[in-house]
Amino acid sequence: MTAIRHPRPAPVRHRHWPLCRRCSGIALDLGSARTRAWIAGRGMVLDVPTVTFPGTGAVHPIQRGTIVDTAGTARMLDRLLGHRLPRIGRPLVVVTAPVLDGLTFRTAARTAVEILRPRAVLTVPGARAVALAAGADHVRPLLVVDIGAHLTEVVLLADGAVTDARRTALGTGDLSHDTAPGLITEAVTGMVTAMLRQDRTALTRTALRRGVLLAGGGALRPDVTRELPDSLGCAVQPVPSPHTAAVRGAAGLLASAHHHPSADGTL
Repeated sequence: MTAIRHPRPAPVRHRHWPLCRRCSGIALDLGSARTRAWIAGRGMVLDVPTVTFPGTGAVHPIQRGTIVDTAGTARMLDRLLGHRLPRIGRPLVVVTAPVLDGLTFRTAARTAVEILRPRAVLTVPGARAVALAAGADHVRPLLVVDIGAHLTEVVLLADGAVTDARRTALGTGDLSHDTAPGLITEAVTGMVTAMLRQDRTALTRTALRRGVLLAGGGALRPDVTRELPDSLGCAVQPVPSPHTAAVRGAAGLLASAHHHPSADGTL
């Protein structure tokens, strides 16, 4: 009998990056407590403490929405992402940034990210990235409350652009048995009240009737989400996976940024 020889199947090649080398990209959310990274073709690859090790122990290069150690941030990014980058091509990087003091943050972030040899570095306000991740309607006014570990921002968006913003150096990392979560609720309520008093357009009031979009680690705390609606007098809707919403929104901007890059490096 003659044996029947079946041709061997061609080996499966796993491509971790898109075929288009110019389409490779990284989305970064540099928080004071956690650093999160999303890589095109791989999805979320990092959700780790924001810390670097210069030889004298652990150092936190980002504190309360400010990059206090640009070189340390660069070393951290190189350690976490340097070995994950393709050998050919240079990635487009989209970085989320706080709304207030954003210029200082963006300048330091772009300098730190140069360690990754990016083709370009674009920044996006964190609140806008959150709204994109939630699939929110950008035409109507929207109020985004982002409660992080050491920083809380209240941002008013209209047509997708920031029209007002407030911040406080307080977050879930500051809460303990002696520090009640009511402090965050009071801070958020105070910032929204200040917006209402200074808004001569009614955009803030319109956004409140729509309800507040809640993101950040604070949206995972029942003690915060329980108090906030009563204090604000409106509905409060946590976004899905609120602690990673900002980096997912930044990741969603990568594809459009490849085809429509911003002239000033912001999205």
